[in-house]
Amino acid sequence: MRTEAATPRPFSAALLRLLYDGLLCLALPFIPLRLWWRGRHEPGYRRHIRERFGVYRQGLAAEKPLLWIHAVSLGETRAAEPLLGALQRRLPGYQFLVTHMTATGRQAGETLFPGALTAFLPYDYPFAARRFIRHFRPRLGVLMETEVWPNLIRACARAEMPLVLANARLSERSARRYRRVAPLAREAFGALTAVAAQSAADAERLRGAGARAVTLTGNLKFDIAAPPEAGALGAQFRERFGSRPVWLLASTREGEEALVLDVLGRHSLPPEVLVVFVPRHPQRFEEVARLVTARGLALVRRSENRRVATETRFFLGDSVGEMAAYYVACDLAFIGGSLVPLGGQNLIEACAAGVPVMIGPSSFNFADAVRLAVEAGAAVQVADARQLLDAAITLLGDSPRRRTMSESARRFAASHRGAAERTAALIEEVLAAGGDARGAPPP
Repeated sequence: MRTEAATPRPFSAALLRLLYDGLLCLALPFIPLRLWWRGRHEPGYRRHIRERFGVYRQGLAAEKPLLWIHAVSLGETRAAEPLLGALQRRLPGYQFLVTHMTATGRQAGETLFPGALTAFLPYDYPFAARRFIRHFRPRLGVLMETEVWPNLIRACARAEMPLVLANARLSERSARRYRRVAPLAREAFGALTAVAAQSAADAERLRGAGARAVTLTGNLKFDIAAPPEAGALGAQFRERFGSRPVWLLASTREGEEALVLDVLGRHSLPPEVLVVFVPRHPQRFEEVARLVTARGLALVRRSENRRVATETRFFLGDSVGEMAAYYVACDLAFIGGSLVPLGGQNLIEACAAGVPVMIGPSSFNFADAVRLAVEAGAAVQVADARQLLDAAITLLGDSPRRRTMSESARRFAASHRGAAERTAALIEEVLAAGGDARGAPPP
């Protein structure tokens, strides 16, 4: 007599939550040490540490009904800018709180949102999430992109506070990870009041993860406007660079600069080309400077504020918040995080500036935008560092093709705008369902 092998039962959401909270408890004593360590290069991590555990000063409180937006890092903070502007126009009776997890995100938030409250969101401990909600009492929360934290969402649900996941994306890689903890993930995604997805593929994967009310609104990053000062600063950069071709390697990540420098050591660019590195994270500025100078190569840094000599081949953008100016000053841009398996950084800002774009093989963070940009003729995708160099040499030597790509990039970016207004309308509908969408408290 044959017996069927018993199928192992998956862990329940309750058990997965218990394991998750246990890991958080084990990590708790090390969090202050980690923040202090990161503060060596970014002092912002050593400030407001109590907020990381849900403890806020009394002066940091709302005077009107509050709407809360969580933008974890610099990229999400920039994406939140057009959404916040649209919400402020639609909901004049509300005050806004913008929270972050990274020091650069908070610094950008304080600059971009002078009329809003800014704070760190606490780590995903149940006690910290409850403290946060009790202190600020938001009428509604907006989580940007993929910030789905089980205990935070659970605390908001218990407080009967609606949550919207805005500019939502979920790559196939992330979806596979969520499937490993499917009961807990479905509980978290299912508790979201509404989801505003970037693309149809994202919407489908989000529904598969457990999200219910999913609406396709588009990518907020198409609505980001360049800072007013970007043009003038870009002209300053260009004057310092001189009349030479400029190849920008933007938002580079760990390992990418070494790959490019190694291939340049074997196959040179034309001698007149200036290579500009702008690392994604400021704590890596010194590391990248050492990578260049250790090879005996001359380097000028942005912080030196001086003209780049003709014989100098490399420039390091060791500044924060000036990427738009670098796009104005360059002839060709490679978007980092894509030569290494990190999914790529945002290419939309470069396209909006009319810059011909290059991107490596790893682009799962912006898969839909990369596909559309390549189809529009605004970008080229390469397989490795050698192909990147070959394509750069070809494009830098072909002005007519760069002009065509530049025009295509501007048209591509312009044709996909409007996500901010669509997302703001969705949020207004959610508020109206629970009370007066113009600022009166819900019943």
